[in-house]
Amino acid sequence: MLLNCYQQEYIEAGCDEAGRGCLAGPVFAAAVILPYDYHLEGLTDSKQLTHKQREKLRPIIESEALSWAVGIVDHEEIDQINILNASFLAMHRAIGQLAIEPGYLAIDGNRFKNYAQIPHSCIVKGDGKYLNIAAASILAKTHRDAFMTRLSAHYPQYDWQQNKGYPTIAHRKAVIKMGSSPFHRKTFNVSDPQIDNS
Repeated sequence: MLLNCYQQEYIEAGCDEAGRGCLAGPVFAAAVILPYDYHLEGLTDSKQLTHKQREKLRPIIESEALSWAVGIVDHEEIDQINILNASFLAMHRAIGQLAIEPGYLAIDGNRFKNYAQIPHSCIVKGDGKYLNIAAASILAKTHRDAFMTRLSAHYPQYDWQQNKGYPTIAHRKAVIKMGSSPFHRKTFNVSDPQIDNS
């Protein structure tokens, strides 16, 4: 069972991102502040849920959270500052849009850049441990998936509606055959087997 938050002394925002390992499109991040006694059946790491389950939870999270926000860093910025820094920046943008200023940040993963002197903790696989990070993982994932689905209508050859920009075999072959779109990340090697598919 997931815990509500990492600590309870300060108002805490859970933060997570989606799209780091993609060949195309932006990286999205979400920040979510939940009530201390919050419970939502089925709320867990977005990767453990189906598309239908995530889409069902998204509007509930958005309506019941004390505050939530989504930050975006596009493919051009990713190429300029690298994907790790872009992930941090997307989280910073999400945190900066929260209607309630958090006193603490719970970050999914093992690295983060300080934001506005707000104390934080990095939690590996935090989206499977804390509800606020799990909620952020769902919002980041569903908002990004919706963006890539809309974009897919203009670039159907890459099948972004299905792969959402991740480096599937079919996506790699499409890039090799037809070249990159204006939304592909130029610094990502389409033939690199080390690209993270998570």
